[in-house]
Amino acid sequence: MSEQRRTFIGKLIAGIAAVPLLGAARTSQDATQTDSKNREMKKIILKTRALGFQWETADPFLFCVHHEDNYPAGNEEMGPDPTELNGRFIGQDFILKDGWRMYHGSAVPGFPGHPHRGFETITVVREGVVDHADSTGAAGRYGNGDVQWMTAGKGVQHSEMFPLIHSDKGNPMELFQIWLNLPKKSKMVEPHFKMLWHEDLPIVQLDESRVSIEVIAGKMNEQLAPSPPPDSWAADTDNAVGVFNIHIEPNGTFELGAAGEGINRTVYYYDGNGLMLGDEEIPHYHAADVDPTEKLIFKNGAEISKVLILQGRPINEPVVQHGPFVMNSREEIQQAFEDYHATQFGGWPWPKYDQVHDRERGRFALRGDGKEEVKFN
Repeated sequence: MSEQRRTFIGKLIAGIAAVPLLGAARTSQDATQTDSKNREMKKIILKTRALGFQWETADPFLFCVHHEDNYPAGNEEMGPDPTELNGRFIGQDFILKDGWRMYHGSAVPGFPGHPHRGFETITVVREGVVDHADSTGAAGRYGNGDVQWMTAGKGVQHSEMFPLIHSDKGNPMELFQIWLNLPKKSKMVEPHFKMLWHEDLPIVQLDESRVSIEVIAGKMNEQLAPSPPPDSWAADTDNAVGVFNIHIEPNGTFELGAAGEGINRTVYYYDGNGLMLGDEEIPHYHAADVDPTEKLIFKNGAEISKVLILQGRPINEPVVQHGPFVMNSREEIQQAFEDYHATQFGGWPWPKYDQVHDRERGRFALRGDGKEEVKFN
């Protein structure tokens, strides 16, 4: 590994490590503590909180990040014009300037090759394009409603770049990256990634199409999401893992059934104003932890509202995180660092750590075994 590359990985790990692990150790019982004044009255919303760049989640999730960037037209390298990079802390650009960020990218926005172990990433791209490459030889381009679900398992390097493929207009980007924990028994499984193309994601339409629910994981009104990777906590339906993205037209209403005893459920209100949950209003860009044994009745106001719901049975195991590694003990974290420095989790088979694909390529998924799937827009 070159000294330049070692320096970059060190900065990347330090940058991720500086973001605390939120909510992973909580159980559903922690969230149900209410003051004595309200104990006799059933509360649907247990707690609300404002959302920042990183969203607090509950076990079995680790955290969620909402990226929203209004990127300009792309140059020949599919990045911003170099003059637009002036005043940015290249390599660690997380400050929203002129409506967008470079993150860890230097020429193209995004996250050049970096390691993971012990958990899964679920990347939900609402708008824009992501180019993927990893140490197993897999690669892909996905976006505009597609979802990538990657099990890091015993260790993988991957890059997630945001190429500005349009040279004649802006390149808006919106995505969620959700970190889902793996139980101890699955921490060291083989890496795996799966594409959930938007054409294959079921959409539940309610109330004369004033409400649409994208079923990314789990089941909604008999609509079952595509199966997750085989070693995922979500692969066992008893764990009731659900990821639902909900679009509510003005004045739309709908009812969501109870998740069940022992399930953690959180409502993230990320776009709109005036959304009521029962008799309480959820403020704009706030999260609400809810009682999983109660049905949820949503009543929207005069604006379009968008909601992400994460739910699942907690793993209830110790969580120790350092940067991109999530294990059950500090000794396992130390071993992860030693293994990475010794093997680089398979190395990097691509020409660049900020690998992007040809501008003209459409959506595709190249597996590590050489099999390729192409999607035509």
